[in-house]
Amino acid sequence: MGVSEWREAAGSGLGVSFEGGEAAADLSGLARRADNAGADTMWLANHLFQRDPVVQAAMALSATDKISAALMAISPYAVHPVQAAMAAATLNEHFPNRTILCLGAGAPGDMDAAGLARPRPLATLTESIDIARSLLAGETVQHQGERFTVRGRALETGPQEVPIVLAATGQGMLGLAGRRADGVLLSAATSVEFVRWSLAQVTEAAEGNGGRRVRRIGLVFASVDADEGRAYGRLKRLLAFILRGAHHRENLAMGGAGLDQGALYDAVGKGDWDRAEALVSDEVVARHTASGTPAQVRARLHDYHGAGLDEVVIAGMRGEAMLTETLAATLAKEPDQ
Repeated sequence: MGVSEWREAAGSGLGVSFEGGEAAADLSGLARRADNAGADTMWLANHLFQRDPVVQAAMALSATDKISAALMAISPYAVHPVQAAMAAATLNEHFPNRTILCLGAGAPGDMDAAGLARPRPLATLTESIDIARSLLAGETVQHQGERFTVRGRALETGPQEVPIVLAATGQGMLGLAGRRADGVLLSAATSVEFVRWSLAQVTEAAEGNGGRRVRRIGLVFASVDADEGRAYGRLKRLLAFILRGAHHRENLAMGGAGLDQGALYDAVGKGDWDRAEALVSDEVVARHTASGTPAQVRARLHDYHGAGLDEVVIAGMRGEAMLTETLAATLAKEPDQ
């Protein structure tokens, strides 16, 4: 299973997300800061045209002692699952029990920009999980599928205990995570209510497949400041960009904050960021992130854990100062504790 028996099968954890925009000169310091603060996992994003998560993971793991690194999320439309398994296995060989492989369909904008079609995502991700799992188990793989073929080969590294996580949105992918993956990763900007609904889909699928345990992980945008309004303001442009998408309609409805998605889509498309940010109210930020004063951030993260997340991955931080401040607020205990 690996990674400390996959966080002791269900224990509560904290991760930090690095989005791929971190410069090489900054990454080691950020990684050490997260490690020293007690974070469990660095989730290194795989956004096309940004920095490569495998290289970033190797450098970050070299600079730290305990924290694990998750490749988030490798798309089989851009990287063959054999190559993804090779990367995870090699990292784990160099840094035992500190590597996680996260697979996902990929961000539509990234895929479109690279001219990558995404046919039959459920079948493609199912095959990818099965191929990667067999290879990481040290098996000689014979696979003939709709999308991939592997003919009688095994990894040179031999067996490597690397958990496989699926980045999932929508009932089909959530169900696949419950049936096949070791963990599920939910995207950021989701409301607590949408997290609860999503995890119910995973649980139903897992229970229908022998009651298997799936670690539940969620990206949560976070911003902390003594001034609540200033903390909210830092995330409004980011939320405007993300929540404009039609696929967030149910997420917004469940969260209960009003947002004119049509107007938001138009404003972002025109690059009118002042208007876009004005459309994202403080209520939207409050319901779709963990932001505000330190006490508000801790309370909101408690709500996300309460919705069923085993690991909250704080995201949306820019620079070491913001990371340090957010980790300090997140990990601090209340006075009566």
